[in-house]
Amino acid sequence: MFDGVAKHYDRTNNVLSAGNAPLWRFATVRAVDPQDGELVLDIAAGTGTSSAALAKSGAIVTALDFSPGMVAEGRRKHPDIEFVEANAEQLPFKANTFDAVTISFGLRNVNDPRAALAEMYRVLKPGGRLVICEFSKPPRALLRASYWTYLQYVMPTVVGATSSNPEAYTYLAESIKAWPDQTELNGWLRGAGFTRVAYRNLTAGVVALHRGRKPVDAAVLASVAKRKDAATRPIKVQKPASETVAPAQKPAAQKPAAQKPAATKPAAKTTAAKTTAAKPAAAKPAAAAKPAAAKKPAAKPTSTTTSSTTEV
Repeated sequence: MFDGVAKHYDRTNNVLSAGNAPLWRFATVRAVDPQDGELVLDIAAGTGTSSAALAKSGAIVTALDFSPGMVAEGRRKHPDIEFVEANAEQLPFKANTFDAVTISFGLRNVNDPRAALAEMYRVLKPGGRLVICEFSKPPRALLRASYWTYLQYVMPTVVGATSSNPEAYTYLAESIKAWPDQTELNGWLRGAGFTRVAYRNLTAGVVALHRGRKPVDAAVLASVAKRKDAATRPIKVQKPASETVAPAQKPAAQKPAAQKPAATKPAAKTTAAKTTAAKPAAAKPAAAAKPAAAKKPAAKPTSTTTSSTTEV
């Protein structure tokens, strides 16, 4: 999308901003306050207009943009500035490299702005400066309503007359409306670890200039690093009791082993059968005892003799 607007990018921005773009650029350079020999990273540099303004102080400026078309146009216009094609969410630089990092009207176009802020924090030296110039929300309701009307009805006409790719600007109004206000963006900077965070409105709040610094104190740096590590660490979620039974279902695979006693039931039947077969053996004594009881009549003659003796 941005490759298609690179050719007339600066002219379209000047017209869309009603001539305010140079004023916003001047305010951004003053906020960055680049010094001779400092290393400055200009993210979303586009064709390098803002990078050239920063380099006038003698600072060594690196212009970065993810659009090949923008980088090619920037190299053509400013051959003395180093251009790098890269993503703001994955900056190809070592930690603690730059004295200042700035981004103008580009953070809103990043897929994950918080990740980009974290990367800016990483590549800044301790004490390094961050300056963000971005569209914002006018605090006054009447001005805000007029601004939304301009974005919806006036801007498409202006873009159609000045841009080399008008369709690429159709997203602009929606992205500005969806962008967080000044206070919320300040919160993002603090969340990334920046200190001395502040902002000031430009053009009645149509644009806001945000600033922050990477801490110098080692204890603060360590605290920020610890907080970030805790925020990115995977959270261990304890499974409900109903779910924790699942790993314990392995014993269920042992059910066939538990069924082995059931397989011994035939053996129990055999025992029972043996016991039943033993009943005839128990009946034998009863049969043998019956004849013993029948011998009692044989004792009657003895009784008769006794009786005869008594009569005598």
